Amino acid sequence: MEEQSGWYYFMEIVTKPDNIPIVGMLILVLFFTWVGLKQALKNDRLIDEGREDEISDQMWK
Repeated sequence: MEEQSGWYYFMEIVTKPDNIPIVGMLILVLFFTWVGLKQALKNDRLIDEGREDEISDQMWK
């Protein structure tokens, strides 16, 4: 009998019906964390350039 790899067991656990919402939530958390950090970096660049008044205009776009 062939020994199963770690990925096999990982995918078996991840694809169980009880765990699918958790995996989806993890993907959403990572995505919105990335979006928030991207916007924060853009705002920091505006502050460094001395254009603090444009930050609120950028947020409404």
